[in-house]
Amino acid sequence: MSNIASPKTSVRLETEATKLSNGSSSAEFLGQELFVRMLRLERKRTERSQRPFVLMLLDSRLLLKAGNSGAQFEKVLCALAHLTRETDIKGWYEDGAVFGIIFTEIGTADGKSVTNALLSRVTSALCSTLSIEQINEIRLSFHVFPDANHQGEKGTTDPTLYPDLDWNVDPKRGARIVKRSMDIAGSLLALMFLAPLFVVIGLIIKLTSRGPILFRQERVGQHGRTFMFVKFRSMYFTNDHTIHREYVKRLIGGGKGADDDGGSMSDVYKLTNDPRITPFGRMLRKTSLDELPQFLNVLTGSMSLVGPRPPIPYEFDCYQMWHRQRLVAVKPGITGPWQIGGRSRTTFDEMVRMDLNYASSWTPWTDLKILLRTPGVVLSGEGAY
Repeated sequence: MSNIASPKTSVRLETEATKLSNGSSSAEFLGQELFVRMLRLERKRTERSQRPFVLMLLDSRLLLKAGNSGAQFEKVLCALAHLTRETDIKGWYEDGAVFGIIFTEIGTADGKSVTNALLSRVTSALCSTLSIEQINEIRLSFHVFPDANHQGEKGTTDPTLYPDLDWNVDPKRGARIVKRSMDIAGSLLALMFLAPLFVVIGLIIKLTSRGPILFRQERVGQHGRTFMFVKFRSMYFTNDHTIHREYVKRLIGGGKGADDDGGSMSDVYKLTNDPRITPFGRMLRKTSLDELPQFLNVLTGSMSLVGPRPPIPYEFDCYQMWHRQRLVAVKPGITGPWQIGGRSRTTFDEMVRMDLNYASSWTPWTDLKILLRTPGVVLSGEGAY
């Protein structure tokens, strides 16, 4: 949907869009702002009900550029409207250019079979209104929510389902520019001033245990994109991650109680007696000094100074649908509301709610307050393991 039109064509498309928006038969179609808002509400409804929906988009720009009138295209919209139910939501995904229909309550059928059935119905409706040449100028796409990534398969979130997070329409666009500027400036200053500490910590790690100084691990970032996360190594070089994998699975699922030699299975976010941690690594974790290399992640843009903690892929696979929303609106961060408001004393669901509240209400001033509170929390060591 990124075709570039000439100035004259753009003016004509804008004129046709105005005609469509003012046409009597299109009065039932929502404008872009309201349609995007309804799409956002439908996502939230699905997160609670677990009942999926399908977003169908019809890109009309090539059709209008080919010399077809707005009146002809309005007949197409009317034909599509007859295929929908009263509960389906119809409107402009992009005003006068991309028309959308949200097919709600599609049941438990496989997403692929539902989209194939919808494609067949839509194609029949188009054939009754347009010629084959005109149909070839139409661009149709179907997007199922929750998508494959929400079902636990590896992949990124479909950005088409999140137009409200597009920087071009995002009311927080200016704030995000300020946030990124703070990230770059803050990470550069931290890396410069903490360079001597990096050298000291690196030497001690090298002298006290076998293995590399830095620990690298794949983590899940914003929109499900993975990146290479770095921190100072606090664990023995060769260890089995099964204990942590099982712990996280039980914790996210709501399990409580004590486990075997792996450490306390109390209702906290981290293992309190993790046998994989070295003696010096335990001190690094208690003081959060192991997190310092993450300023490199911030500088490269995969993380922010403030945001949710980035999960390990096997942890992300255990998330419920509403858990995954903590990584949609904002990038993961070094510190955040969980670090200053509870750390490992909180349950997993409480941590997610804190992240969701931050994602919906953050401002640069909020970030600054969290950054100023972080050193005091780190020095106290409370809730850190």
